[in-house]
Amino acid sequence: MNTNKKAVIAPQVIEDICEWAIMNGVAFRQADNSARHCPFSIAPMTIERKVYTHLRQVVPLLTKLISNVAEDYVFLQSSLSDMAKADPFFGRLMALHQQIHGNEIQPLDPARQPLLLMRTDFMDDRQYGAKVIEFNGIAAGMAPFGQRATELHAFMQRQWPEIYQSWLEDTSATPADNQALTQLANSIVTAAFQIKADFNEQGSPVFLMVVQKNEDNVYDQHLLERALQQQGVRTVRRTFEQLSAQLLTGDNQRLILDGVGAVDVVYLRAGYQYSDYCAPDLNEAVCCYTLSQMRVFIEQHHIALNATVGQQLATSKTMQMLLTMMPASEYIRWGLTLAEAESVKSVLAEMKPINATTINWFNTKAIKTEWVLKNQGEGGGHCVFGDDISATLAKLTVAEYDAWALMQRLYPHERDVATIAVRDAKTTIIDDLVSEIGLFSAYFNGVPVTDFDGYVGYLIRSKPASENEGGIHSGKGILDSLVLID
Repeated sequence: MNTNKKAVIAPQVIEDICEWAIMNGVAFRQADNSARHCPFSIAPMTIERKVYTHLRQVVPLLTKLISNVAEDYVFLQSSLSDMAKADPFFGRLMALHQQIHGNEIQPLDPARQPLLLMRTDFMDDRQYGAKVIEFNGIAAGMAPFGQRATELHAFMQRQWPEIYQSWLEDTSATPADNQALTQLANSIVTAAFQIKADFNEQGSPVFLMVVQKNEDNVYDQHLLERALQQQGVRTVRRTFEQLSAQLLTGDNQRLILDGVGAVDVVYLRAGYQYSDYCAPDLNEAVCCYTLSQMRVFIEQHHIALNATVGQQLATSKTMQMLLTMMPASEYIRWGLTLAEAESVKSVLAEMKPINATTINWFNTKAIKTEWVLKNQGEGGGHCVFGDDISATLAKLTVAEYDAWALMQRLYPHERDVATIAVRDAKTTIIDDLVSEIGLFSAYFNGVPVTDFDGYVGYLIRSKPASENEGGIHSGKGILDSLVLID
């Protein structure tokens, strides 16, 4: 590894890049309403073109699979029932799912039209190649930041070419095109105007983003909203608590937002954790009942919706495990050919359920550094590594087993040259950077809805190999982009 470089970059260069980031919305809102730029790398990561091409080809197939699994009510209810008993939050989601869809004897047909906006996260393992870490089917954000990181590195290449070139792994590499923000916005616009047309209405469609209270990751969201506004879509933001007093039913299952009018698209950037539904003033006997019922109410209306409860269940860690454990031939029931199913299987890392047999095997025979223990949580802080796994397993009750899973731990390639991370306008040299590759995709009513067969674009988050939590928002991660080599 080449670390024989100076970490010093002239202050005016750092100032120039950081101001570009702030000016272009690559930032987090602070408590005092000021903005702090997102941490980023000074130059992109390198990946082999054939690896990138394979992932671009397989992600639409994964999205097709998840899209169809999400609409398979009977399968979701039967396959996730044990996990729902072990995880109270998913137990609540399963109850909502039953309310929305009824049962086999008396099925209900929800009016919502599923808009699957998914991010599939990969790591390119040194030994096994690129494998899925997780599916994100609700609040799968940061596509705008993904495109902006690519643009930031292009700005760096134009403005400070010598510095940019000196931190590249391979100076012959070419940037991977990234239209994540543009394609995501186009997908939503397509769905919005379709819903508007279903009602034979003219004028601007309305896009409702459901957000968390006191959200600090607002600039990523506002970048998407601005892109929608530029295409004639009106955008509004509400929390679940606000919606509980503002949503109404119009004619023909039209969703009406008080003070705004008819809603065409609902996009959840909240709803993946109990706190999003918490309203202490309601003093409810059952936690979060009233606000979680907004999910049911929304799905009963003719809108384009991301995420449906079915999509959230279909992208859970347990469903990822079940799909991983299935033979590829079983995917055919969800519309894949056998060749497509085999392609999907090629990127799924091994997973194991938690039970007495697995625990005994792990404690006596497993190489503990080759596994990670995961629960159903989204975001950082939900993974256990190494020797800590045995300690965590020992504390679990049998009733909690089905909320957890073991997954093959992925060890991605470390960057061949050191790089510079810029955080809070200060530089740090990192000589063991590894990257997580998130590929976005979009399906509306089970059909790809982008210019690239459902593929949208990418988000690269890099971190030191020594750090377990690589989130931009909640961990030690930095925004990055891709360049390709043959």
